[in-house]
Amino acid sequence: MSICFHQISVKLPSFNNRKIWRPSVSRRALTIVSMSSVATDAANYIPAAPILVPEGPWQQISGGVTAAKGFKASGIYGGLRAQGQKPDLALVTCDVDAISAGAFTTNVVAAAPVVYCKKALEKSKTARAVLINAGQANAATGDAGYQDVIECASSLAEMLHLVQEEVLIESTGVIGHRIKKKALLEALPKLVGSLSSTIEGADSAAVAITTTDLVKKSVAIESKVGETCIRVGGMAKGSGMIHPNMATMLGVITTDAVVDSDVWRKMVQVAVSRSFNQITVDGDTSTNDTVIALASGLSGAARISNLNGPEASQLQLCLDAVMQGLAKSIAWDGEGATCLIEVSVTGTSDEAEAAKIARSVASSSLVKAAVYGRDPNWGRIACAAGYATIPFNLNKLQISLGDIMLMNGGQPLPFDREAASNYLRRAGEEHGTVEMHISVGDGPGEGKAWGCDLSYDYVKINAEYTT
Repeated sequence: MSICFHQISVKLPSFNNRKIWRPSVSRRALTIVSMSSVATDAANYIPAAPILVPEGPWQQISGGVTAAKGFKASGIYGGLRAQGQKPDLALVTCDVDAISAGAFTTNVVAAAPVVYCKKALEKSKTARAVLINAGQANAATGDAGYQDVIECASSLAEMLHLVQEEVLIESTGVIGHRIKKKALLEALPKLVGSLSSTIEGADSAAVAITTTDLVKKSVAIESKVGETCIRVGGMAKGSGMIHPNMATMLGVITTDAVVDSDVWRKMVQVAVSRSFNQITVDGDTSTNDTVIALASGLSGAARISNLNGPEASQLQLCLDAVMQGLAKSIAWDGEGATCLIEVSVTGTSDEAEAAKIARSVASSSLVKAAVYGRDPNWGRIACAAGYATIPFNLNKLQISLGDIMLMNGGQPLPFDREAASNYLRRAGEEHGTVEMHISVGDGPGEGKAWGCDLSYDYVKINAEYTT
């Protein structure tokens, strides 16, 4: 796959040696700004996450959810948050009927917007708008909460001259709290009027969907599918209650590729399994997890009508890259975290087995605590790999921390403990990445998972979440 080379102005912030300030008690009072500042500078209310898209035959570009042709976005303060005036309402729209797909939490206590979106996607293969609110999860709110979703979707649909099923809803915030419907409905005209295809439109939406996040998560790439350049972009939120299937995370993915509905929906599920279902912060799977993916088809590329052709493989790689970039940004921004942990596993029978072992290690509280303590305790890594319920030959187990090999052939190796500890310390000081490499055999399976270290601040943040 070749890369498209267009004249594009791109601002990619450098996060080398950059530290994000993290509160010692609560994220609820991060910033106090005036209403005018929020209205005019929503896109810059919080800084951007580092660009963590994997390398590949694509070019990173600016624009997030508005990079692909046909999409607009906006984010404003609508008065839904319990305190502060950070933007809390976001909207993403498409100029045409976009092929739609979704992935959702597996939690039985699914929020009203999750239930609504599932029904809407069953009724229609296309959508035109995604409305997102922060502040209230609208989960465990009964029939009244579901009717709130219906009324919000209907009001926006009427304003945009759409049918209700073309409007999808995502919510994030405190469980058990219904949407502040009156404030939301009153803010809709301003939200619609702020829609823009600009970078600022995308960034303002990425800010508005955040809760305890300290950075906005927005990425976009451009690449060739067949002979035509296509774009894939997205935004996500998430920082705590992050665990596979999925987590307290919301996401919107957009592309201008041309793809059939059944193919697109399968691609999205595959990409989610390789990204958002491979991240963990604290082991909690939430009630509201939703990823909506929309394909406008406005690139003019050849239609992808089956999963077996080279064009489908190219688009899948692009979709994987964007979702993995966003997923890693979520883990990087884990509540109280000082570094990202990337676990790579090889040597299994297939990808699913490698992914499960990687997820097991990334999820281990003992591994995460050791990383925070800058303790190269490889025994915890071996233990977590072993209880993943994937059988492997212990005599083939190999573990490395960065470039430092700790175990080989199932046997511990003499290693420079101070150097290994310093590797962990540098990653924490720079808010960088700790790489763990695990090999369990000679099979072709490869997989990755991402997490973060577990610090004292995580407990402080969540001990006072509603107070």
